[in-house]
Amino acid sequence: MDSKMQCNMSKQWTPKMPKGIDLEYSHHPLTMRRVVNLIIAIEKLKSGASESLLSTEFRDENLLNMMMESIVEEQVVFERGSAPPNQFSRTGMHQCSVTDIEKRSLVLVQNSMELHAVMLQGGADNRKVQLNMSTYVNPAPSTEARTVALGIKDTNLYLTCHKDGDEATLHLEEVEDKDSLLSISSDSDMVRFLFYKQDTGLNISTLVSVPYSDWYISTEKENNKPVEMCLESAQRYRTFKIQRQS
Repeated sequence: MDSKMQCNMSKQWTPKMPKGIDLEYSHHPLTMRRVVNLIIAIEKLKSGASESLLSTEFRDENLLNMMMESIVEEQVVFERGSAPPNQFSRTGMHQCSVTDIEKRSLVLVQNSMELHAVMLQGGADNRKVQLNMSTYVNPAPSTEARTVALGIKDTNLYLTCHKDGDEATLHLEEVEDKDSLLSISSDSDMVRFLFYKQDTGLNISTLVSVPYSDWYISTEKENNKPVEMCLESAQRYRTFKIQRQS
């Protein structure tokens, strides 16, 4: 009976079976190895594969590989670049003294809430303004300039740049919550507090508005005149000596 059934099965499957594969029928319980062999034989028949097999016997590692391939789902990981941050984040703060190229100091004029560039005489150093310079990480770092905010020591006043029409102007603004300047969004109006400090020599720098990058903090040629914003082409002093205080 077994031989007859084997013969009938052979006649039924032989025309479609690839060379080297033989299908056997048995009443004995199937082992996992035989189950895998049977599945592979059927898949070969379904796909109509005609290539010859070197062997129908599989080692334990072959069985393990095939089982793992059936069980484990492939996970494709796409590398994704993170969007550049849009925040200016404060990294530190230090005190500094500022004088223009004519060695004039900055003095706060309370009535007009302006800074003036003044040539101070001996004994008048107490009028000199010291600045708290906060430094920031720039969303688009530049090796040529550092982003800073400039506050007047022992006050809540900070320098800001505004633009009305074609003219940019320098202002002193009072900030009640200084923590609001810890992080500044690049697309907010808070960028008016920020300036690019570009060094041109030892302790020599220019200060350019971040939102209006053509406009510089500058001083007039005449003494005791307001500190204002100007274009590069203007006949004003745009270079300052900025010294960090210990």
